[in-house]
Amino acid sequence: MRLPSSKPLFAISTLATLLLPLAVTAESVLRSSSLAACQASSGFTASLFDVVFTPNNRTVAIDLLATSSIEGYVLFDITIIAYGYKAIQTTVDPCEAKIMGLCPMVSGKMTHPFNLGPFDKDALDVIPGIAYTFPDLDATVRVYINMTSGENKGQTIACLEADVSNGKTVDLIGVKWAAAAVILVAFIASAIVAGLGFTNAASHIAANTLALLAYFQSQAMIGLCSVSLPPVVQSWTQDFQWTMGIIRVGFIQTILTWYQRSTGGTASVIFDTLSIVSVQVEKMKRSLPMLEPAVDAIQKRATDVVHHASTLGKRSYEKTDWGSYIVYGIQRVAFRARIETTNLFLTGITFFYILCLVLVVLVLLFKLGVELAVRLKLSKGERFSEFRTGWLTTLKGILFRLTLVCFPPVVVLCLWEFTQVDSPGAVVLAVFFFFSMLGALSYAAFKIIQVARRSVTLHRNPAYILFSEPRVLNKWGFLYVQYRASAYYFVVPTLVYILVKGMFIALAQRSGVVQAVALIIIEAAALITVSVIRPFMDKSTNSFNIAICSINFVNAIFLFVFTDVFGLPGLVIGVVGVVLWIANAAFSLILLLMLIITTAIILFHNNPDTRYQFMNDDRTSFIKSQTHIATTSELDALAATARGTGKTIDLDDDESARSSPANVGGLQRPGTAGSNTSPNRYSLKSVRDSARNSVRSSMIAPGGVYLSEKAGGQGHHLRNQPSGSVRAPSPLTASGSDGSLPKPSSPPKPQGGK
Repeated sequence: MRLPSSKPLFAISTLATLLLPLAVTAESVLRSSSLAACQASSGFTASLFDVVFTPNNRTVAIDLLATSSIEGYVLFDITIIAYGYKAIQTTVDPCEAKIMGLCPMVSGKMTHPFNLGPFDKDALDVIPGIAYTFPDLDATVRVYINMTSGENKGQTIACLEADVSNGKTVDLIGVKWAAAAVILVAFIASAIVAGLGFTNAASHIAANTLALLAYFQSQAMIGLCSVSLPPVVQSWTQDFQWTMGIIRVGFIQTILTWYQRSTGGTASVIFDTLSIVSVQVEKMKRSLPMLEPAVDAIQKRATDVVHHASTLGKRSYEKTDWGSYIVYGIQRVAFRARIETTNLFLTGITFFYILCLVLVVLVLLFKLGVELAVRLKLSKGERFSEFRTGWLTTLKGILFRLTLVCFPPVVVLCLWEFTQVDSPGAVVLAVFFFFSMLGALSYAAFKIIQVARRSVTLHRNPAYILFSEPRVLNKWGFLYVQYRASAYYFVVPTLVYILVKGMFIALAQRSGVVQAVALIIIEAAALITVSVIRPFMDKSTNSFNIAICSINFVNAIFLFVFTDVFGLPGLVIGVVGVVLWIANAAFSLILLLMLIITTAIILFHNNPDTRYQFMNDDRTSFIKSQTHIATTSELDALAATARGTGKTIDLDDDESARSSPANVGGLQRPGTAGSNTSPNRYSLKSVRDSARNSVRSSMIAPGGVYLSEKAGGQGHHLRNQPSGSVRAPSPLTASGSDGSLPKPSSPPKPQGGK
């Protein structure tokens, strides 16, 4: 193979363009944007390294800012590694290849960009065609510079490593928008279906949508771990970082940078220095027999090689001794999203705040639209009647649901901010958002458990109050509608799972092994718990969530493999990365298609509730009794009192109609001992009097005379009934010693009739 003559590092630049891919372009290219030293005390270092090979014109463009301390004749030992497999291994003598500047090598700096080529076509046949098309190929070119003369003859005085890409990736903007659109449409569909009264179908859509969103967040958390990941895994997990609020918007980044500086912080400016500094996106550390010193040097990065750049902030990017920067874990995700590390926390919090404002505005607009449609008689009055009367409670429930959805990113970003301290203002926001959201969700979980226990005490069924009281269902239902009624408590393990998982990801960024082991334990516990308890509403929803927990557990095992603590062959680790991508891509596609098809069928079905089997906890009967029975009826108020529910139960501290806690714990029937001293006696008396008047009015004859009086009997009213029952006696039962009302007399026959 004939190599043209040129300046130093030509061999590295040429062979570093022999494999790999990264950002989609129309023209086939191979590119390397960073050069790392893989040996301590390397005689050749580069703070800027950008090499682009274009196969169409067979030329290489090189932009290099390097320093060499090597003097003398050298020999290049070049290894090309693809997915941990040594695909090509060769040696190049720069003197035989007549490479100018490398025979012999001289010390000095290289600062000027230059081009090489065109190469002979036969010399490029070693590059396989797949190298230009396969997304995120895991390939690396490693070059050892060995002295062939002088005192250090036979010794390796420098080791250089370059990763290459071909511009193809699975980190696609279309994937992000498609996944987000499906989630958004499914949430909107569940809200519409619930507003139309099909609560069973709406609950299933909401439960599956929340489970799918939680799965996407788990994928994103894999990418946030500080474990070294293969390129395809980095790109795949980057597709779901929008679920963590990591979304770049130019003007928002400008505002956040200003806020950080104005609150006493120092914003990082790494993207402004990419023209003079290289950034190494950390991926797999390969083990080769001759590379043990290099591996040890990289593993000791935190103590031997790294110091913080004074111009980039107190705790921003890590800088190597030769001037380039290293990013990993959360910083790696921020760099790939083109977000400054010091802005990452504020970015996630900002989008949570924006979502809250958008939802409030949408609910207000929907309320206005519904009222306007009713006034203009464009819609029936009973349409969305429950929302019209309790829209404020519904809005609170929506905000609580958003808080639950955004709890994982808030936990990770806030706890991570505590370790970064980007600015005093950012830390204050982290404290506020973390503890306020944790407190709100904890309070909500406490209220659900409290209400469920009341329902069990009064009705021996937790579903009764949980699903028959609109205030409870609309405000707190987001925490329990996806579970069966007897598993109402499962929200507590869910919150603990999110909190513990986020703590390990945010606080253990210095140890990828700790993160991987912790995730295996956490995901295994989640899988076992869900499989044994089966807390979700029905068999299909349980199967849906068990499948998600299973794939999360498998992903945790794969993450542990990537730590390379067992010294597995590089080929095994590379193949595992591809398997993780393919398995999760297929699983995500299946779940998305299931959700799309189910949502479409429900939206165009006359009665979508019939598509699902009714739950065994009788929640549907309780919900329907609240939806279809007019609660303004006085007899319904009496029935609610007889059941022990109604306005006498303290379900929500912030409702104006609430009563004291004794309303539940000490609920007694009127007429029994102690009823005169019960706080309920006034509310029960008013309902009782209302019911008595209703019974009276129902017994009035056409002539305006009470039917009981026409029969010659004295009317029996509730106050004359024996104690021990609050049920209104039927006006059609026979009179007797039991105090029931007499039978009404037969209506008079018309005059002249036969």
